[in-house]
Order: sequence, then C-alpha cells, then structure tokens
Amino acid sequence: METNHFQFWPKRVPYSLTIPETTIYDNLTISAKRYPSKEAIIYYGGTLSYNQLLREVDQQAAFLEKQLHVSPGENVLLFMQNSPQFVIAYYAILRANAVVVPINPMLTSDELSFYVKDCEIKTAVVGQELYDRTEPLLSSTSLTNIVTAAYSYYAGEESEIPAEVALETKQFNKPNHYTWEEAINHELVASKYNRSINDVAVMPYTSGTTGLPKGCIHPNRTVQANAVGACQWMNLTADGNHLVTLPLFHVTGMLHSMHAPIYSGAPMVIMTRWDRNLAAKYIEKYKIANWVNISTMLIDFLSNPNLSNYSLSSLKILAGGGAPLPAAVGEKLYHLTGLRFIEGYGLSETISHTHFNPPDFPKLQCLGVPSFDVDARIIEPTTMKELGVGEIGEIVVNGPQVFDGYYNREDENRNSFLEIEGKRFFRTGDIARYDEEGYFFIIDRVKRMVNASGYKVWPTEVESLLYKHPAVQQACVVGVPDPRRGETIKAFVVLNDNAKGKVTEKEIVEWSKEQMAAYKYPRMVEFMDAFPTTSSGKILWRKLQENEKQKAEGVK
Repeated sequence: METNHFQFWPKRVPYSLTIPETTIYDNLTISAKRYPSKEAIIYYGGTLSYNQLLREVDQQAAFLEKQLHVSPGENVLLFMQNSPQFVIAYYAILRANAVVVPINPMLTSDELSFYVKDCEIKTAVVGQELYDRTEPLLSSTSLTNIVTAAYSYYAGEESEIPAEVALETKQFNKPNHYTWEEAINHELVASKYNRSINDVAVMPYTSGTTGLPKGCIHPNRTVQANAVGACQWMNLTADGNHLVTLPLFHVTGMLHSMHAPIYSGAPMVIMTRWDRNLAAKYIEKYKIANWVNISTMLIDFLSNPNLSNYSLSSLKILAGGGAPLPAAVGEKLYHLTGLRFIEGYGLSETISHTHFNPPDFPKLQCLGVPSFDVDARIIEPTTMKELGVGEIGEIVVNGPQVFDGYYNREDENRNSFLEIEGKRFFRTGDIARYDEEGYFFIIDRVKRMVNASGYKVWPTEVESLLYKHPAVQQACVVGVPDPRRGETIKAFVVLNDNAKGKVTEKEIVEWSKEQMAAYKYPRMVEFMDAFPTTSSGKILWRKLQENEKQKAEGVK
C-alpha cells in the first residue's frame, strides 16, 4: 500500500477513521435533536426544519409498515426526481427497517419492470409525474402498492418552478393507491427501529453499460463510512448550506448532497431540474458554501453569459466526479472564483468515492488520493500482476465503503473480486496510473480503449486536449470502424455560442494535428447542439459509438 500521498493529506484530519456504529437513519435523529428548528430542506421557497423532516419520515415509515405491510429487509422502490419527498421516502424506508432501491426517474415502463422483477418489489414510492410508467407493472410484476407524491406539497411561492413541481395532487381512486398526504397524515405508529450497521440499507444499481444492471448491496456500514468520510475531508458543518443539483438516486448525489448534509445537520437547497440561472441565483440568495456536481454541469454553469450578474463569493467547496474536468475549464473556474475543483472518484459499488483530491493540494484532471482506510492499487488486468508508479493498468480497491456484492449475481461476484496479500479487492474496470506523489489519474474505461492501427488511444486523453481549443464547450471522442486502421478517432463537439457558424469541423481537425500525436488526433469531427447524457450528467459515449458502427454497417 502506497503512503506517499499522506504528505498532501488535509491538515488536522486523521489518516484513519473510526466509523460510528450507528445507522444512516440514526444520523437524522441525532441532527434533529441537535438542530430541531434549523432548516433541513429549502425547496423553491418552501422549507422544512430538521424536526419536521424527522416527523414526516417517521409518519411515512409507520404507513409503510402498518398500512402497506412492508416487512424488515424488504426491497422498496424509490422512483422519483429530486425533491423533499425523495429525502423523506428514502429515510422512511430505512426507518421501516426496509431496503431502499433508488431507480433513475428517466426510465421507461419496460426498463423499470426489470428492476421490479429483479428485486421482487411489492411497494413503490413514486413521483406523481412518473405514475404512468409505474402503473402498468401492477398487472405484470410483483408490484402491489403505489404511493404517489406531488412535489408541489412542499414547494413555496417562487415563480421559477419547473412544470412537474407545480402539479397539484391527483387522486387515482384505485385499490392499493395512496397519495403522499395519506402516507404522512394518520395515527399509525411504527414498530421499534432495530437495524444495525450490518443490515442492508440501500441497493443502487449499476448503469448497465456493460450488460444488465446489477444491484449493489450496501449495508449501513459502507454508506456510513463515506458519509462520515466526506464530512471529515471537506470540513462540513451545520452552517454550510449545500446546493443539491445532482440526482439523488445516483450514489454521488445521494452521498454528498443528502447523507453528508444530514450527518452534519446542514441545510439542503434542492433543485428538481437543472437550471444554470437558478443555480447561480440560489448560490447568491442562500449563501451556498458546498456544491457537489459533475463536470458537464459545471461546464454549462460556467458558460452562462449571465453568470457575472450573480455573486458566487459564498462558495467554499466545489467538488465532483463522473468524468475528469478539462484543464481549461478548471482554470476558468479558478480565475472566476479562486476555487480549485476538487475531483473525486468512485462507483456505485463503493457508494460514491474511494479517492478524493486533497482540498489544499488538488491536481486537475486527477482522481485524487485514496480516501480514509482505502488501499488502492494498479494491476495488469489479464495477469493480475501489481504495477508501479506511472504504469497503466486497472484500479482495484479495498476499503470500508466497498459493497458486499451484487444482488443475485453469484457469477459476477466471483469475477469482480480478487485477493492480494490476504485482502479482498474489488476490480473497478477503470484504467489508470498513479504518480510518484500517490495521486491517481484516470486513463479510461477498459471497454473504451480505441485500437487505431495497433496504437492504444484513450478517448479521455483526446477529449482533454480538445478542450484547450477556445471554441470547444464539450467534446466526446469515440472509435469508429475504419477499413485501413481497424478503428479511427472521431470527435463530437459542442461549440461555444460565440463560435457557432465561425469555426468549421475541418479547422478543428487541422488544429488537432498540431496538438496530438499522428495516431491520436481525430480524423473526423462532427458538431452537435447537445450530447445525449444520463440523468446524472454523464455523456453517453457508448450511444454515439454504436450509432457510428451502425452507419458503417449500413444500418439506418
């Protein structure tokens, strides 16, 4: 285990953490006792104190248990956009001694049916606007009960409210259908809370980019490790407001924008839909100190021509992951705010981060250093040989946040772990290297490498170079079939507004020739107005690549 990175460790922060032997739900009860009247949630002008938040959670937990007969350890679907209801339902499911299964609200009914069947789900808490995607599953799966939530219930009087937040409560008047109001306004009382740190709390699913999605089994213990670790690393306190823009169903938003603020007793300013103008307004209005986002979101935020109209001086921490932040964007951020973007790295299997950049010594386009008690190494992915400084291979991790395994996937579990020096390591599938100071740098996904005339080309590296062009707002590089080279490089580019109609694809290609090795530069460039992305903001490079392969095969 390398220890060179300890010289850059945050000051006054221990190298190792003792994880509390309390659960995620316990964190809420403790914060509510400490700060009962303090704002927990701010939502389009509406507010909930920590005392109110805990009351709503306990009320809904009683309803889940007594009215819907949710049993201990049962999987419960949470299918909802960012909202107070998401936070309440999540913690209510935990309080009911059950397991949260948070699912992407962008999924279709057919896609959703896979998760319901995979987890044998009987009860779902659903955003009202997503009801039509859920209702068909009542007749084709194990799904029996649906609680629907209208986000307007907690919203205030602000004018800039998304359409789905403005919807009033709808009564469905069908068997086993319940409104949010029914689920929190009743005289039922939940049984004693009896979960331990080793009981399963949440089961986020992988994105399914390399096969069927897989449920990641996370007990309270693994979630608590990263919730406490995030608070310690970033010096989070009850007095630092958080802007919540990442989707809470995804582990990065879930951990850093919900669990960590609740652990520290801080207010959460929640946005249901991303809006760069409103985000800037909220940073100024609510004196936001902490904002965890993703590089694509930050790029959009910084390209806002109206940004100079707002004060960003309250910001203390800007952090995120998902994809490396281009160096040029990081420099723009620094000149605007004086802040360095604190990049991190993690997966659904590690309930967010295993690596973090030290806040006082961050490196651009860098995963950071291993977090508390994490042993991270680089191996050659076929021979499993451990590699050293500067050598490129697969990241494997051992740490307190590593999940217990995939749900009902014994074959996957056997292939996803290996033993080194008597310790169990998870194979991430990500290709990286580390430098002599112990900082890790992503190269790309194992599956993403392009083989151009026998040369290995990592798309992330090419994208980083493209971001240096002043006209490029976003870039996505893929390998496309080529009869001579096997594969060749194609770059999809979103231009800055002031460059549209002035810069050509050919000019980008010619510029790239001067910036990159001959085997590496993109032979083709295609301009796009926007990229397809996941709801967490990650660019769907695989979709672009598949489209190119279909074109090459003559598929329309």
